[in-house]
Amino acid sequence: MKYKVLFAIAVAFVAVSGFSFAGLTPAQAPEGARAYIISPSDGATVSSPVTVVFGLQNMGVSPAGVERDATGHHHLLIDVDAMPPAGQPIPADDRHRHFGGGQTQVELDLAPGTHTLQLLLGDHLHVPHNPPVASEKITIIVE
Repeated sequence: MKYKVLFAIAVAFVAVSGFSFAGLTPAQAPEGARAYIISPSDGATVSSPVTVVFGLQNMGVSPAGVERDATGHHHLLIDVDAMPPAGQPIPADDRHRHFGGGQTQVELDLAPGTHTLQLLLGDHLHVPHNPPVASEKITIIVE
């Protein structure tokens, strides 16, 4: 019962305040900030699990929930065609992997075949910076 009351209060707050994720203001990215994939390289043939190492220039890494200027945390987009919408949190699913602990690499279990990988930095609320700090999209082949 207690949780139902708390939920009802939260819903009422959102309805009355007009709170919306669509209204989030992205954090500013410093000039020259860029994300990049250190490894694997574009066009590499690899075996699963694949170790992906993240790089970041002219910014720092901080965990999700920690608001600091010129920082963010990595998100790895796997086989994603389009970037997530600006001003909204990056989705959290198998194709949008979050590294909110400040991780700078991951081992991925990928099915055999061709895959694309791209990094996208998110602020403390998982919202891409303005302008977005993203790597080039790379293609790898998993044997």
